[in-house]
Amino acid sequence: MATVIEKGSLDFLKKLSKNNNREWFNTNKDKYITAHENMAAFADALIREMNKHDEIETASGKQSLMRIYKDVRFSKEKTPYNTHWSGSMKRATKKLRGGYYFHIEPGNSFLAGGFWGPNPEDLKRIRQDIDFNYKDWQKMLGGKTLVNTFGKLMGAQVGSAPRGYAKDHPGIDLLRYKQFIFKHDFTDEEVYNANFVQTMSKVYKNMRPFLDFMSEVLTTDMNGEPL
Repeated sequence: MATVIEKGSLDFLKKLSKNNNREWFNTNKDKYITAHENMAAFADALIREMNKHDEIETASGKQSLMRIYKDVRFSKEKTPYNTHWSGSMKRATKKLRGGYYFHIEPGNSFLAGGFWGPNPEDLKRIRQDIDFNYKDWQKMLGGKTLVNTFGKLMGAQVGSAPRGYAKDHPGIDLLRYKQFIFKHDFTDEEVYNANFVQTMSKVYKNMRPFLDFMSEVLTTDMNGEPL
């Protein structure tokens, strides 16, 4: 029997968004627990499906899920709970770089993947490769599978040319990126579908040309030798 996201798991979020306070949450804690268990089971099924075509280090669906409790210390918005389910999965071994993320919310469900916060050394290596091989990058990012599934590369960018690179560099549009992310949206109908686990896994798999390319860049030097 397929593991699905139950309607009640999204209905809980709809009610929480209208009653985002501790009193309501504590009164409805049993509904939260039921919904959380459903999402953990769904994430377990997703990890199993992902391991058919990738190597996922994240051990369980429960481990992948992010907390519903918000950290409001540095936020102007002080409601105590997130009104979405979300989780992340890490690829296994040092050779398989990049990560996967999913966000389930009524009217705003999506998955994403890539590199949210490359450390300074990784970002330097990426920019070195773009500097010398920007045409390869353009060809990879223009691939039919990536474009049809995700559209364009997303992520934060610096305002001008990074230090050490000319503003008129032919790969300047890529050199300005400091995050490298692809995103794919889903309708609520897709989320409720019995085959949603397989659908998500297929979309993640369509990200592999990008992740495999980036993994190669980040695990070799400019001469192609292992780091």
